[in-house]
Amino acid sequence: MVTRATRFAAACAAASAFAPLLAQPGRRGFKIGACDWSLRRMNVDAFDLAKQIGLDGVQVSLGTAANRMHLRQAAVQQAYLEASRRTGVAIASLAIGEMNNIPLKSDPRAALWLVDSIPVMRALGVNVVLIAQFYKGDLKDDKEGIDRTVGALQEIAPRAEKAGVILGLENYLSAEENLGILDRVKSPAVQVYYDVGNSTDKGYDIYREIRLLKGRVCEFHAKDAGHMLGRGRVDFHKVREAIDDIGYRGWIQIEAAAPKDLVTDYQAHLKFLKSVFPPA
Repeated sequence: MVTRATRFAAACAAASAFAPLLAQPGRRGFKIGACDWSLRRMNVDAFDLAKQIGLDGVQVSLGTAANRMHLRQAAVQQAYLEASRRTGVAIASLAIGEMNNIPLKSDPRAALWLVDSIPVMRALGVNVVLIAQFYKGDLKDDKEGIDRTVGALQEIAPRAEKAGVILGLENYLSAEENLGILDRVKSPAVQVYYDVGNSTDKGYDIYREIRLLKGRVCEFHAKDAGHMLGRGRVDFHKVREAIDDIGYRGWIQIEAAAPKDLVTDYQAHLKFLKSVFPPA
């Protein structure tokens, strides 16, 4: 009989499927993209705007309840792939922001969307999907919600393992609380999507948390409340030191404020981040 522990050990032994997320510092550089919702273009137009800004990629939304998670449709996937080819801007990763309103912890539709996101990731050539857990989906001080989330992830994680993709949890939980979820799910396909701005909002020591989550972070969001990056509360040079300590190299997605003009503000965010997280 194959137990969950046996399957977990086998999955860890086959962790090469997840290797692109980690590398020795200095051997690989960073890629900097932005979320399509932050670019205010939750459609293929995001790629043209990202090219104008100079971004490496776009984190794209699976969709909304209103458009029935449109990236599940082959025709929509092809449109995104063509926009990426035409502009030279990569599809960086996937996100299901609608889970803030229709939560994984309580609504069966969210679990279905998460299952469906796995073949979408394969079709788009990405290996991370962000599971949003804010607003109605907030897990803070919600033991029952956490228990139901763990149960859903235990059911879905084997599919993600088989496909070589990662389900990334973004929420207001501390690093220790997120590790509690990961340790219960027992799958390398479930990791933390770490947002330095959100965690700073909650008063967490983000530099310690990043180090505590070594090997368990799939991607990063860069934001700092309403501040321009590098001019607020978050010391991104210390973030870089922590990221070096955990050996992460990969995508950093800008999800930051644009108080004056979206293009010029995002170009400023990008210039600053490239000075701290260079491509090589």
